[in-house]
Amino acid sequence: MTALITGASSGMGRDMAHYLAELGYDLILVARREDRLNALKEEIKGVKVRTIVMDISKQENCFELYEMTRDEGVDFLINNAGFGAYGKVKDVSLERELQLIDTNIKALHILTRLYLKDMVEKNSGYILNVGSIAGFLAGPFLASYYASKNYVVRYTEALHEELRRDKINVKVSVLCPGPVNTEFNKVAGVNFIVGGMKSEYVAKLAIDKTLKGKIVIIPGKLIKLLKFGLHFLGEKMMTRVSYGAQTQRKN
Repeated sequence: MTALITGASSGMGRDMAHYLAELGYDLILVARREDRLNALKEEIKGVKVRTIVMDISKQENCFELYEMTRDEGVDFLINNAGFGAYGKVKDVSLERELQLIDTNIKALHILTRLYLKDMVEKNSGYILNVGSIAGFLAGPFLASYYASKNYVVRYTEALHEELRRDKINVKVSVLCPGPVNTEFNKVAGVNFIVGGMKSEYVAKLAIDKTLKGKIVIIPGKLIKLLKFGLHFLGEKMMTRVSYGAQTQRKN
């Protein structure tokens, strides 16, 4: 069995790589930072590890990645690469927003479509898309990030239902955590107002639940309670609450 992970050089991607290696998966690890990929490769023992240094925000690289790996038979695809950009829409660089869309949405969509085709042909496989609890909300000051995760959540749910109806044995899941202790804050330029969960815990839970066929994976009781509360507060009120919360996150 072979797993491919994007955004594998740090955070949950790195922890997912370690856990999948424990489960016996050979690994294809994709990220932009060669030094971190090489260090991770040295840490992992007992399975084959291939590293690919690539920026998947560039559309052509996604197709190249598939061509480079299709013969290895990817059984488990994890679309983990992604980032946020803090600030009001009028202030955030448009170039930065477009790069976010290319990474969080377009790369995930392209890679899902390409590897899904092979999985459907052999009638087996797993796809885990890393979303966020933000995927159920609107997020002032992180508008593009929240919107991108809404796409990830709804796209995954729709794809899951299509596969289920066609009785195709390919499992598709979306991970929707709250704050996790990774490099997200540093890249986005924000601070969480509550403590984050351990990345190792979230990574392990996500893989275990994906292998069991869980559609939407929400780690932590507090985050599950937040999602439950959405039904009662309504979208307008939650957007106002989100605005207030985000104003406290700036470094």
